[in-house]
Amino acid sequence: MVEEGKPAPDFELTTDAGESVKLSDYRGKPVVLYFYPKDDTPGCTRQACDIRDNYSAFEERGAVVLGVSPDDQTSHVKFKEKYGLPFTLLADPDHKVAEDYGVWGEKKAYGKTYMGVERSTFLIDSEGNVARVMRKVKPDTHADDVLAALPA
Repeated sequence: MVEEGKPAPDFELTTDAGESVKLSDYRGKPVVLYFYPKDDTPGCTRQACDIRDNYSAFEERGAVVLGVSPDDQTSHVKFKEKYGLPFTLLADPDHKVAEDYGVWGEKKAYGKTYMGVERSTFLIDSEGNVARVMRKVKPDTHADDVLAALPA
């Protein structure tokens, strides 16, 4: 289980640009690592667009924003282009990273049970440690909540 004050589990995933990156590549900067269920769905779109609309505030704090979902690179490219998202999306199709961060599991919606990603965010400090764990975040207040938790 990922805990505040402990090292963030490192990983390697493919970006929307087709590049392979590791979390450790971002050492020296705070990272907003946010997990979301699916590209181009209503809640995930509101969440991503809210981050987009507040992106300058994330940049002012030197933060790198990384969005992670089980969608593949092609889906991420379409989602990013459609909404003009200025941050990196990472493909986790086998949901290994979601599992490592404890956000993959059983979900219920519309009377059905399925496996999926819990909408969660991990703030990782410049030294690679988990500074804050935010579980079951709300799409409409996510950007404000994260900015309030980031050091100014």
